[in-house]
Amino acid sequence: MSGAERRDQVLGIAAVEFANHGLHGASVEAVARAAGITQAYVFRLFGTKKALFLELVGAAFDRFSDGMSQAAEGAAGLDALAMMGARYYESLADRTTLLLQLQGFAACGDGEVRDLVRSRLARMWDTVAGGTGVDPVTVKSFLAFGMLLNNVAALDVDEVAQPWATGVRTRIRPGLFEHITTDTNQ
Repeated sequence: MSGAERRDQVLGIAAVEFANHGLHGASVEAVARAAGITQAYVFRLFGTKKALFLELVGAAFDRFSDGMSQAAEGAAGLDALAMMGARYYESLADRTTLLLQLQGFAACGDGEVRDLVRSRLARMWDTVAGGTGVDPVTVKSFLAFGMLLNNVAALDVDEVAQPWATGVRTRIRPGLFEHITTDTNQ
């Protein structure tokens, strides 16, 4: 296996480990064992456990932003926003990427993690704002709803047969938030 292939293998294994256990709960030893290499080799590839985590979390955010950007290519306004929303929703099916994003938020007590997550959230904002041309209140509403979708997906709400879960799964009709995008709310 080439060095690049080994690195990709370790990233894939580590993504699942960090998604499930977070920065402080993940075990580099478990990653190394699953990859059939030593811990020392993992550290040689990535430097530190935190550096590996940061790379994975950054990539998870980038997959969401890149996907939305690609989905809305050539469109503008609410049409672009709808395309981005559909892609975002589809992206939630990648549970590892979703959980890595949430683990990034959870580890924001660490300054380096917070700086990375802040920069990736800024990129996500810029992707939506720049790719649609909509006003800041609409971008904020879109991203806020996205965060709700993240939590709902992480909780596997589709598996819950209770009234609150049915309510959370309710589809939102276009135009529902029209009242918050007026000049008075900007």
